[in-house]
Amino acid sequence: MAYLNSNDNNKESSKAGRAGANWLAGVEIFTQISTWIVVPIVCALVFGKMLDKQFGTEPVIFISLTGLAFIFTCYGMVRVVKDYIKKIKEVEENKTE
Repeated sequence: MAYLNSNDNNKESSKAGRAGANWLAGVEIFTQISTWIVVPIVCALVFGKMLDKQFGTEPVIFISLTGLAFIFTCYGMVRVVKDYIKKIKEVEENKTE
């Protein structure tokens, strides 16, 4: 009887470990996507304003860099999501084997 209880405890702890792993994966992808959104846009805004003041081309560089940052952000987010989907498929294939 004690043997059965220890197995039940092991099953519960392994479930908790898997839930923790799922939680960490969610935080990881959230962090990566957030970074791809914030860093390029903020850099473009700061440097665009600075370069516009320096060269006297008030909205041109600012808008251009912001557009480039948007394209760069989209590329980065697509890449992160593709990598994540690839990882999920690998995990699913390993489960079936």
